[in-house]
Amino acid sequence: MPTIVYRIIEVLSALVTDLPIGTNLAIFQLLWTVLSGRLLQSRGAIIPALSASGLAMDAVRRAWAALAYGAWDVTQLLANFQDLVRHEGRWQRHRVGDLRPVAVDHVGFFRPRLQNCPTQHYDSQAGKALPAIPFGVLTAVGSVGQQTVPVLRDLVRAPDNPALLTAAQAHLAPDEYLVADRGFFLAQMQAAHVERFVLRVAKNFTARRASLPTYAGRGRRPTRGVLIRPCARAYRGRSLAATPPDRTEAWQHAGRAVQAQVWDQLVSSTTAPGASTFTCYLITDPNYCTPLLLVSSLKLSAAEAYAAYRERWPVEQLPQTAKQLLGANRQFVFGEDSRQRLPEVALLCSSLLMYLAATQSAQPTGFWDRAPRPTAGRLRRLLAQHQFSQDWPMLEHIRKKNSVTDHLPKGITGHCRMPAYARNSISPT
Repeated sequence: MPTIVYRIIEVLSALVTDLPIGTNLAIFQLLWTVLSGRLLQSRGAIIPALSASGLAMDAVRRAWAALAYGAWDVTQLLANFQDLVRHEGRWQRHRVGDLRPVAVDHVGFFRPRLQNCPTQHYDSQAGKALPAIPFGVLTAVGSVGQQTVPVLRDLVRAPDNPALLTAAQAHLAPDEYLVADRGFFLAQMQAAHVERFVLRVAKNFTARRASLPTYAGRGRRPTRGVLIRPCARAYRGRSLAATPPDRTEAWQHAGRAVQAQVWDQLVSSTTAPGASTFTCYLITDPNYCTPLLLVSSLKLSAAEAYAAYRERWPVEQLPQTAKQLLGANRQFVFGEDSRQRLPEVALLCSSLLMYLAATQSAQPTGFWDRAPRPTAGRLRRLLAQHQFSQDWPMLEHIRKKNSVTDHLPKGITGHCRMPAYARNSISPT
């Protein structure tokens, strides 16, 4: 048996060690099935995926039942995963100055055929919101050696941004900041009382000075600051000029000259003076056609703000790995709990797969792969070559629960849909 299989057994055992007996074995088998890419082979069908991973039919039914009705929660698995990463000490958090980034994103698993789906998520290809199971994803960003690895920190069953940002602020440590993309808005950040953030905003973003302009001596006294427009644009055939910056900065990044325009002490254009202030950065990179417009509540230089926002990009790897590499893009579960739990397991497995790949030697796909890298795809292809075996060295408490069920009716006689008089007529022996 390859060394990586022993490694998988050790890691998955650490994740499910706190679960009840019987449930821990079933979730172990479910995690192994998703990690090895069986969902990709079965096109999202969970029972054929479990069967293809080498489980007997009774084990398949137990794993399926644990997914739908088991007494477990993904927060238990996430806490054990983070303890494992911290204990091994191979993964190092990224820092920008004295702060550590926490990337936030909104992920949706589309369910177009799910009847009466209560939630939706925007699809860029369709250009509208479609029925989906949405999740808020909080990710700590770090690296193992030269390999950037996002470690999943929390999953929030939040259908909208305000609920997600409120939960994210509750999880932020004093030395952490939240970094988000244009799917979130400055007003939402301030309404959720997020204290430290770096946020990308739209090109038509406007703000106001925190201080009131000097009274001219005539007319009504000003109640709001001067309007600030970082980017020039056209509106109804008129050209709106950009506001001159308070200062400009320039630095070298990866051998190219990057420039930035900075506006300090701003407030939202819809709030009165006295609200919390922020800084706006318009960053121009020669590698990109359009400038990058950021706002931040932190006192950062333009180079630090640029580096702080770039720490958001690894969070995009989680849904990409879960949907494309592990096959969770299509799902055929319809229960109230299972429709939530299967995407959570897929996102956890995507983070786990990237961490395992980075902490192991690179596995070549074939003889043509002469310079392999420790990527999740190569590891998933290797795991797909092995099936779950009853001979694996498991911990003693990770086993099937030996419940006494001989006195219960079996088969068709045990169905709950039987009439009461028929159930009462069945002899317990």
